[in-house]
Amino acid sequence: MHELSVTESILNIALEHAGKANAARVTDIYLVIGQLSSIVDDSVQFYWDMISEGSICEGAALHFERHPARIFCLVCKQENLLGSELAPCPACGSAQVQVMSGDQFYLDSIEVVQ
Repeated sequence: MHELSVTESILNIALEHAGKANAARVTDIYLVIGQLSSIVDDSVQFYWDMISEGSICEGAALHFERHPARIFCLVCKQENLLGSELAPCPACGSAQVQVMSGDQFYLDSIEVVQ
């Protein structure tokens, strides 16, 4: 259910920046989502279609760019891509790993029509 509040934030950010640009309409919104974030694309799209209705963002296409997670092993000092879930280091099996990337979520850019 947290996708609703996330989607509301996306809408507020898009409206704010579109307003500063004196845009007539927002056509595209580009989102970056890390593998470890718990954001579900379909849920964001569902809420977007509902809450953007009647605004200059209505009908804007959401573009989801997924970024893989990277971990750094504190034992063998290797950086690796994470598989489908948080797991030990694939090189040495140590559980002493640090997440380097993959937990990000942000609105990267919007496209508008003047």
